[in-house]
Amino acid sequence: MANKVTKLRTAAPARLDTPTDHSEAAVKDISRALNGLLADSFALYLKTKNFHWHISGPHFRSYHLMLDDHAAEIYATTDVLAERVRKLGGTTLRSIGDIARHQSIKDNDKDFVTPLDMLKELMNDNKAMIKSLQKAHDICDKHEDVGSASFLEEFIDAAEKRNWFLFEASRTADESGH
Repeated sequence: MANKVTKLRTAAPARLDTPTDHSEAAVKDISRALNGLLADSFALYLKTKNFHWHISGPHFRSYHLMLDDHAAEIYATTDVLAERVRKLGGTTLRSIGDIARHQSIKDNDKDFVTPLDMLKELMNDNKAMIKSLQKAHDICDKHEDVGSASFLEEFIDAAEKRNWFLFEASRTADESGH
């Protein structure tokens, strides 16, 4: 009898199985969209931290703090995205390589980037993220996935705020009317 119990405890399921009311097509479509967002969130998080670590110049402190805040906000989305994929019955990203295969936000491995170029690049990446979030929201609406759509709306608002801050921080005195 002990052998049977041991076998039952060590037998791994053939696949993950999560109960959901969504169709297989919905789980596939939504999971694909959310995994893309997850990969881009990790890519944007790391790029933001990279720029946070390497920012320089007269606005160092304010840029450094702003980018740290942005990175923390972006990182906070990763667990929400991944866990939602699992709640729906999908599978999520498993490695750095998996992230690289799914990300659309490009890395920046340059040895030096000017502070203004950093801010503008992050602004453009956040704009791209907003578009991806909106597309994912449309997919969730199509499949009546209110749970995912509701937090995507919050993520869109947060990305728009980051975009606004990056825009304002990247303006020159002449552009801002001062």
